Amino acid sequence: MINESIAFARRLSEFNSGYCREVPSMVQTNDFVDNLIHTLFPIKRSCMVDPEEISIEIDRCAIKLKELLYSIRNSLKQSPEKLVEEFFTRVPAAFEQLVSEAEAITKFDPASSCVEEVILCYPGFYCISVHRMAHILYKLKVPLIPRIMSEYAHGRTGIDIHPGAQIDSPFFIDHGTGIVIGETARIGKEVKIYQGVTLGALTVEKGMAHTKRHPTIEDQVIIYAGSTILGGQTVIGHHTVVGGNTWITESILPHSVVYRNHRVVIKDSKTLDAAIDFVI
Repeated sequence: MINESIAFARRLSEFNSGYCREVPSMVQTNDFVDNLIHTLFPIKRSCMVDPEEISIEIDRCAIKLKELLYSIRNSLKQSPEKLVEEFFTRVPAAFEQLVSEAEAITKFDPASSCVEEVILCYPGFYCISVHRMAHILYKLKVPLIPRIMSEYAHGRTGIDIHPGAQIDSPFFIDHGTGIVIGETARIGKEVKIYQGVTLGALTVEKGMAHTKRHPTIEDQVIIYAGSTILGGQTVIGHHTVVGGNTWITESILPHSVVYRNHRVVIKDSKTLDAAIDFVI
């Protein structure tokens, strides 16, 4: 048993030496995400609204990000210091997008009573907040960290958005569980997506890594629960409504309504001859 443990330890050492020598800490990355989101929206903390206090929190976020970047510095195209500067230069614009989204959700959703409720309680808003931060790092060609950020949000919300997806603002995810948005998806302004929607690829081939594999959703489109839209050449035209549980692999013209042509039959169980007790 001792000899087997030593052999396995050598195998682990060999693997980690080859693949895992320069990777960011998942724990520290998740901590950075929490700190950053809490700093952007301090109503998640009690009374942290003083500008000087928020400025200190931003500096702490910058230090955490720099530490993460130093752990993968040999894989970076710019210095960690330059990337931190670039990141926080772009954060204010992303924050304004999130503010417009919180306000739009409050205006659109009858279940929302105030902006604070959206920020505190809506998993879709949390996920898009993390996505907008991860997308900045993705655009700066930072490896691994954006994916860890998106997977952290995925684990907390059940919403899987690749950090490469281009999502305009405002964007509304309602409920959200089971949503998948691929790397090369493009989403326009005032798009609403419900739970279980997939914006995916028609085929999965490694050779397609640098091609557009996921659909384009134009402005003011609503996609209802359970719908699947596939393909890099698939475009859903603006002001289109996509009904629930639809399967789409080709482009849809603007101002369309897409739905399944099925019907629900209701009968009195006392007069129904067919079996209604099913064993699965």
